[in-house]
Amino acid sequence: MPATAPPPAIYRSEAAAGAGAPRDSRDDGVAIPPGGDVGSDSIMALEGVTFAYPDGTVALRSLSLALPRGGRIAILGANGSGKSTLFLHLNGILRPAQGRLLFGGAPVRYDRRGLNELRRRVGLVFQDPDSQLFATSVRQDISFGPLNLGLSEEAVRAKVEAAIRDTQIEELADRPTHLLSYGQKKRVAIAGVLAMEPEVIVADEPTAGLDPEMTARLMGLLDRLHASGRTIVCSTHDVELALAWADYVIVLRHGELLGAGRPEDVFCDVPLLRQARLAVPIVLDTFLRLRDRGLLGTPVRPPRTAGELADVIAERLTDTSPAYSSPLGSAP
Repeated sequence: MPATAPPPAIYRSEAAAGAGAPRDSRDDGVAIPPGGDVGSDSIMALEGVTFAYPDGTVALRSLSLALPRGGRIAILGANGSGKSTLFLHLNGILRPAQGRLLFGGAPVRYDRRGLNELRRRVGLVFQDPDSQLFATSVRQDISFGPLNLGLSEEAVRAKVEAAIRDTQIEELADRPTHLLSYGQKKRVAIAGVLAMEPEVIVADEPTAGLDPEMTARLMGLLDRLHASGRTIVCSTHDVELALAWADYVIVLRHGELLGAGRPEDVFCDVPLLRQARLAVPIVLDTFLRLRDRGLLGTPVRPPRTAGELADVIAERLTDTSPAYSSPLGSAP
């Protein structure tokens, strides 16, 4: 596959076009393809994928997008935008009616061998862990995938223990699955996927139904898995989480790609967010209001966390250069 030209910081579909030119993005070591192109740095891609359910509902409409290798990717969109259907395609549970799915630049085969290979390399974590856990104990549930690979008992045991250790659920390993809390079940479901040693982990709304403490623990787990070299793909309605966590954001609407790019660029595109029925993250909403009132002086990069926003404001308050007089006043 020929290499593509260096991509812009943000891709916008024609339906979402109309805003100003994108800013330069941060360089955090992850090569980001534009939303509609299949770049040589992508681990998975969809090309013109269309899918309709038996009742006639069209869930994906000529959808083309690329997932950057080694990225932390957030998929956003209102209910019915196609997020869950997209995830079921990434794991081969659903097959495109038109178009194709690629892994590592090669089209996915839908025979038994091709699907087994895809599901070994792409692990899917369902939104509801009760849809994924079925064995009587945690250890038995985690061992299901490796056992189906035809591995020796010793090899299966090694993979299961590694998954338990990596997800830090040692205290849950011998407990019955039906006695686990909702958050514990989500961690066990991730461990079951991890035992297959996938290159890509796809999690459908992993923080749904979790309190803030459990959300932080689960996202910390996904960060550790990402640090080990895996590509992590999550769907979410939480724009604050997506802004702070992801290095690439994809926005869907009615099964089509509305926009994609760096989170600080996508979430500053207010018209795009309105079309997607998404809110502007509070951190960026505050930043944009301050910027539009001329209170931030020279242009600065949009912040992604409350801490970064505080740093921007503090820098303006303490700027004593002759060429700059802060409209916010002097620091006390």
